[in-house]
Amino acid sequence: MKEFALERYKYILQQIHATNENVYKFLAIYQAMASALAAAGLALFVGYKGWGVTPTVTRAGLIGLLSLITVIGTFTILLVLVGILAWLDYRHEECELTDEIVYPGFRKKPRVRNFFRWYETYIVAFIATSIAFMWWFAATFILPFVK
Repeated sequence: MKEFALERYKYILQQIHATNENVYKFLAIYQAMASALAAAGLALFVGYKGWGVTPTVTRAGLIGLLSLITVIGTFTILLVLVGILAWLDYRHEECELTDEIVYPGFRKKPRVRNFFRWYETYIVAFIATSIAFMWWFAATFILPFVK
């Protein structure tokens, strides 16, 4: 029984580690895609006259790129939130296992109210803020000058 518990504990720790690593992968994907799409939007804004693109099509293209960034960001936030739920589940399982095998209270159960300590909170806030900033910046400084 103890060998099984030890193997299960190793598996749980491996899964906790994987969920932590996945957050950074999701953030890297978001940053790369958002940067590429923002660069495409900037190129469109700077070059639309020289390329013979009408202002209406340019505005639609910029809004389309911003919408795509928003979809990617929203999906990334969803993946991070699912990762948090998975992490909480694995941590609860870890605590139950150590309560049974080691002694009760060996590991404290995670508390959702400590969310302000989790780096995932700030990654989600960064993504949401960057999306809001891009929409504000485009609406204020880019779209009004497409004429």
